[in-house]
Amino acid sequence: MLKKLNDYLYRLPKTGKMQVEGLIIASEKLLPALYRDESLKQLQNAASLPGVYRAVYGMPDLHEGFGLPIGGVMATVLPEGLISAGAVGMDINCGVRLLTTPFLAEEISRERLAELIKAIEKYVPAGVGKKNWEKEVRSLLPKVLLKGARALLEEGYGFAEDLNKIEEGGVLAGAEIKALSETALSRGAEGLGTLGGGNHFIEVQVVAEVRRWEVAQSFGLYPGMLCLMVHTGSRGLGHQVCTDYTEILYKAGPKYNVSVPVKGLAAVPFSSPEGQRYYQAMLASANFAYANRQLITHYLRQVFKSYLGDGKLDLVYDLAHNIAKEEYHDGIKVLVHRKGATRALPAGHRENLPQFREIGQPVLIPGSMGTKSYVLRATSNISLTFNSLNHGAGRSMSRKASLKNLTVSEVKKALGDVILNEKVEYVRDEAPQAYKDIDLVIEAVVGAGLAEVVAVLKPLAVIKGKD
Repeated sequence: MLKKLNDYLYRLPKTGKMQVEGLIIASEKLLPALYRDESLKQLQNAASLPGVYRAVYGMPDLHEGFGLPIGGVMATVLPEGLISAGAVGMDINCGVRLLTTPFLAEEISRERLAELIKAIEKYVPAGVGKKNWEKEVRSLLPKVLLKGARALLEEGYGFAEDLNKIEEGGVLAGAEIKALSETALSRGAEGLGTLGGGNHFIEVQVVAEVRRWEVAQSFGLYPGMLCLMVHTGSRGLGHQVCTDYTEILYKAGPKYNVSVPVKGLAAVPFSSPEGQRYYQAMLASANFAYANRQLITHYLRQVFKSYLGDGKLDLVYDLAHNIAKEEYHDGIKVLVHRKGATRALPAGHRENLPQFREIGQPVLIPGSMGTKSYVLRATSNISLTFNSLNHGAGRSMSRKASLKNLTVSEVKKALGDVILNEKVEYVRDEAPQAYKDIDLVIEAVVGAGLAEVVAVLKPLAVIKGKD
């Protein structure tokens, strides 16, 4: 099915109703996983939507999802191009934030680290259905939906300089509360400041290797430094928005003569009333996610100050996955859907935040539970993929298969010395064996000429929540 163009780029040829071809960033070692699930078929479906522009793209972490595969990128030409809730995903703005600490990893004993993890758990509820403990935060929901992380800074949850290192400054204009259902609003009020379950995590890491010294220093990263990585998003709010609008867009499609191959790709013209309402709801959900990671950062700073005497945690960067953005590519205004993919702006790009304009933004690529994570920098070749990179390692085994096939002892062996807050049996579906090899994934994007490695982060302790 795939045609090899070079060692790290494969073409998915146009067949049937496909309007454009597919381009996959991969390698020979990553290909078998693509043929074990429906991800390539889902890319074909996306390529069949009316008005899809140039090509649909698969990142090296590509795997089966809802509608567009996770690790998929799709653009439509505006203003008449389509918008699809399923092509954005359930967890809108499920993103990653990296924080540096004033400590070296060698200064914190394993015992002290275990105590720290327990303390963080008290502040940041983890697991499906968990609610925030600070009830007064719930009243901030309307402000958060409209103003994102900025709303929390106005209430004292963070520092002004944080906004300078959050994608889009931590707020997306155009959100509308009235575009959200009462169910979505209810789920949002309880979820602010919580981690969630699944692949969400808080990880204590050490900068194990620096490969581009000048760039790493500009990002504030040094060898041996203790860091924190946070991966979470819009929680039940975003999930409800996707659920609500998949139904709305699916029912509305026929009146705009839009036919979709599967319900998960339900879509309508971006300029239509339904399309605009979904976009407004998506923006509100994305703002919630920025605020969620900001509030969690506030809690982490409190824990570090209480337990280690210094809460100066500096933000390296905060970036979004699962989002649709209006952008210009090839001089054309398009709507780029990134599902399990992240925007990666190279040096010189005008949309970079000021401090990253000359050097390029940090691109944060977490591995799986217990494996390395990477900090990358995009090259000028990133325009090939609409300035997009993968968001992680990507699953190679379904959750159901992981629970069926992986034993507790196998997972413990894979984790090695990494401290885990939960009992291993509760998170076997997040085991390293259930994911692609992050080193092979990074090799693919570097080999394809899309990015370079700035630093490698090694996990020391992980907080996960039960599903």
